[in-house]
Amino acid sequence: MAEEREKDLQKFLKDVDEITSLIQGMNSDDPDVQQKAVLETERRLLRTENGQGEDVCRTTLNKTVISPPHPATQNADDLNSEAFLVSLEKDAKERAKKRQENRVIAEALKEKGNEAFAEGDYETAVLHYSEGLKKLKDMKVLYTNRAQAYIKLGDYQKALVDCDWALKCDENCTKAYFHMGKAHLALKNYGQSRECYQKILEIDPKLQPQVKDCLHHVGLQEKAELQEKEAHESLASGNNTAVTTRNLLETLSKPDQIPLFYAGGIEILTEMMAEGTERTLFRTHSGFSIIGDNEVIRRCFSSAGKDAVEETVCLSVLRLWQAVCRENEENQRLLLTCPGLGGLLPCLLASGVVTLRQQSLALLLQLAQTETGRSLILSHLDLTRLLTALLSFLDFSDKKANTAMGLLTDLALERRFQVWFQASLPGVLPALTGVLKRDLKTTNPSALCQCVAIVGNLSADAATRRQLAGCEEFGDACLGFMAKCEEDADVFRDVMYTFLGLLMNLCVHAPFVSEAWAMEVTRRCVVLLDSQDGGILTRAAGVLSRTLPTSLKIVQEALQAGVVRKMIKFLKAGGQTAPRYAIKTLAVCTNSCHEAREEVVRLDKKFHVLMKLLSSGDEILVGNAALCLGNCMEVPNAAAALLKTEVVKVLLAHAGGDAQETAVQLNAGIALGKLCTADPRYAAQLRGLHGLEILSSTVKHIKDP
Repeated sequence: MAEEREKDLQKFLKDVDEITSLIQGMNSDDPDVQQKAVLETERRLLRTENGQGEDVCRTTLNKTVISPPHPATQNADDLNSEAFLVSLEKDAKERAKKRQENRVIAEALKEKGNEAFAEGDYETAVLHYSEGLKKLKDMKVLYTNRAQAYIKLGDYQKALVDCDWALKCDENCTKAYFHMGKAHLALKNYGQSRECYQKILEIDPKLQPQVKDCLHHVGLQEKAELQEKEAHESLASGNNTAVTTRNLLETLSKPDQIPLFYAGGIEILTEMMAEGTERTLFRTHSGFSIIGDNEVIRRCFSSAGKDAVEETVCLSVLRLWQAVCRENEENQRLLLTCPGLGGLLPCLLASGVVTLRQQSLALLLQLAQTETGRSLILSHLDLTRLLTALLSFLDFSDKKANTAMGLLTDLALERRFQVWFQASLPGVLPALTGVLKRDLKTTNPSALCQCVAIVGNLSADAATRRQLAGCEEFGDACLGFMAKCEEDADVFRDVMYTFLGLLMNLCVHAPFVSEAWAMEVTRRCVVLLDSQDGGILTRAAGVLSRTLPTSLKIVQEALQAGVVRKMIKFLKAGGQTAPRYAIKTLAVCTNSCHEAREEVVRLDKKFHVLMKLLSSGDEILVGNAALCLGNCMEVPNAAAALLKTEVVKVLLAHAGGDAQETAVQLNAGIALGKLCTADPRYAAQLRGLHGLEILSSTVKHIKDP
């Protein structure tokens, strides 16, 4: 009996462990774990209610199992254990229900906190998040959100504590590490800040771009602190230049002096900015606010028609900004975040005073030398006014126009600029249209070429391309621009080549501005096919390959202008890119017009050109060549020219091959069908190669990949 009681005790303890595990499961944040625990609890309750418990008392006598006694005679200990288990299970269900109710309340409080945070009311946001945590202490998003609010309030230690709690809830919470890194950075714990950001990379490598920016910011701030420490030591040691810099800033802080007083002091201060220490002292002694908040200086900048004195003051400030920002990224950041500068610099860049434009451009060029500087420009300047101002430099015929376009090129390569450009295109389209309408004789061809290239690269984006192609005024300006380039083809050869690249992008997808527009573009490109420049020829063919599918009328006019003959000539000459455009043009023409098929047959009697293309490793060439060949088989007696070739074997290989472009298989199969229809002798060859079985398999593959 003692042995049996020991077994029952062990069974009871095991049940307690199982129930404890079920309770933990029902309290889990994982819905699957929680649901599984609830179902298991219900199953156990059902078994207990039906008298099907597992703790059956067994005694063996002569190896015969005796059934358990009637419930009325069960041991009291057994009844107590069952009642205890039932109580635990009931308590677990109540806890799970209560937790679900608390979660709903916590979610509502989180949303209230988010609303307060969005309105800048960080104290109220903290209160809502804290109330939510009283309802659900392991809701990590409440900790991370409250940490973010604490950071906004400057309470970095509390933010760190909340991040620790969030990580206890989820050790891979990247948001917690992000806020923790930010809080450590604010506390100047640079090493710990880096560790937090690097931990994010370990958890999610896809966040590498964001982490890179964060780590770069840590490095900049650490470098700035070191600079400030060295500058302070230099000043404390009585260094003459450092002391003079401080004294000059104190002098310039005097209000209501005449403009030339400030201009003279600023010029002297600029000469002092030869070393990094002085540039840092300018920052630490409020140099930016001393200059930026000076009412006399502000009036000089805001004056519409500047006199000589006002111009002198503005120029002195621009040169000072260049000096203090040289090789000092923290100074660059402070300058570009100065209130009002976002609109001021683009305004100066478009000033009627040439010297102000030049110095403003020089400052922007200096800032744009680094990735950080470009990011600051794109984040804090009025980009619409900046773009317009830079485009106005095309009025200069000297190197300043090239310099401005070079700056615009660097900015346009940044993702932030591209996103802005797409969103703001309606507002800047008039300026871009104006570039195409300008008098080319007064424009620097090299700068104009850079400008067109920028627009061409930006038009590679589908949304941007649709907006440009859908603007009638811009489309008309494109036609006029082509005409002006043709008038002086030698001078504007590079411009035309670049512009054709823009046109190719605009013509990627229909609809165009209008059919009349596509017709005019086609006419001009057909004329360009007589050019002696290979690049012009290739891009003109590329544009044609995209405008011809617009309508049968356009194809017919191009045929009359000799487009088929010129495309065959291109294909015979070979090359890497031109053949792609040429064969696509022929495929479009032969697909639309019987006259085009007849001309191809006449110019390529033995189909040497098309057979050569079918042997290419370029799937685009092969697919269009097969389409063109199939179209030509509709010309009477054309098929006979291929009897002594291996055309059936070649087409069958493509039709049954594993090309990535299914059009290759489809076009090759169609060409085979037309070949066999045109001449029954090809059908016999096809059967001899088991071609029907291959084609049947291919058709099934194409329909159901």
